Amino acid sequence: MTVIARDLGQPDAGRTLRAELESRGIYATGLVNNAGFGTHNALTDEDPDRLQSMIALNISALVDLSRAYIDPLTSADTSVLINVASLLGFQPTPYLSVYGATKAFVLSFTESLWEENRGTGLRVLAVCPGATKTEFYDAADSETADYGAKRVTPQHVVRTALDTLDRRSTPPSVITNGRPLALASKFLPRRLIVRFMGRMARR
Repeated sequence: MTVIARDLGQPDAGRTLRAELESRGIYATGLVNNAGFGTHNALTDEDPDRLQSMIALNISALVDLSRAYIDPLTSADTSVLINVASLLGFQPTPYLSVYGATKAFVLSFTESLWEENRGTGLRVLAVCPGATKTEFYDAADSETADYGAKRVTPQHVVRTALDTLDRRSTPPSVITNGRPLALASKFLPRRLIVRFMGRMARR
């Protein structure tokens, strides 16, 4: 195993990482973009610099890494590109507004790549976990950023993602837990969803 420590929030992180790996003779046949963090506050209470860091890591780095590796991945006989979005990317998320918006971007971006790469050997998947037992809540400085949902283990998320990739026809995205919330966002009025999510966050 080769470990390379790098601040993915820096510009051109994906391209420089690929160049460094290939200078060591390491060529990837799969990419999992899992780096990211969130904060749990009303926007008026957020640190602007931390918000910029979140957007840089959750969006800019993910796009840069995806672009850096899309050519070699599509050239391989079989390869995978997994971008970790979130259940919160399916609806507005008061008090996690910027985080939720970054994950909505990841979901839309990845599902678009799924269509662009149909017919190649590259399988593209947006993985959308609900509440999960990780250090996310420490980084967000909040134990209530899960909107009161039951948390699953990271192993459950990984198993669901791998099982989905093993399907005969891989869908563009998969929700690993908390599916009813995502489904509700499709059928209930937008105003009702926003109010509901706001009440859950304040609890």
